[in-house]
Amino acid sequence: MDKQELMEQLVEHYRHPRHRHQLPDADVVMPGGNPGCGDIVTIYLKVDPEGHLVAAASFEGEGCTISQAAADILLDVVNEERWTLDQVLEADYHLMAELIGEEAVRLRPRCATLALGTLKAAVTKYLRDRLRREAGLDIVEQENERFGIVTGDQVEMPRDVSS
Repeated sequence: MDKQELMEQLVEHYRHPRHRHQLPDADVVMPGGNPGCGDIVTIYLKVDPEGHLVAAASFEGEGCTISQAAADILLDVVNEERWTLDQVLEADYHLMAELIGEEAVRLRPRCATLALGTLKAAVTKYLRDRLRREAGLDIVEQENERFGIVTGDQVEMPRDVSS
């Protein structure tokens, strides 16, 4: 695609996004943002029952044309090609240059890559939560809460009260 076609594609996806909506049954809802410019993207991720494929992914957000269009274009590819979770994690930011153009990524790298970084974080959270469930750690946390046991980072060490 030439520069003009890429710009037209960005504007089209910004004005008429195909994947801008909540997924009510999402396995993960992952917010992401660029504090410096105010772009926000929340990724909704649904994983197939076997836990290997992206069953559906969508987003909500606000921000510049590049951040919002890039999210929609990325999710077009992920949904249409039925990406595996590994494919998401292996994708690098060169993918965004292929999808929205090198110039957009070079000029606005944080905007252009926000959705990919947030999608990667959503997949990582899904995989981490699955490992926690498989290891039985959710049960441990429920029992700790039930009995008032505090562990891990939440523990406050007593101050030295020697007089």
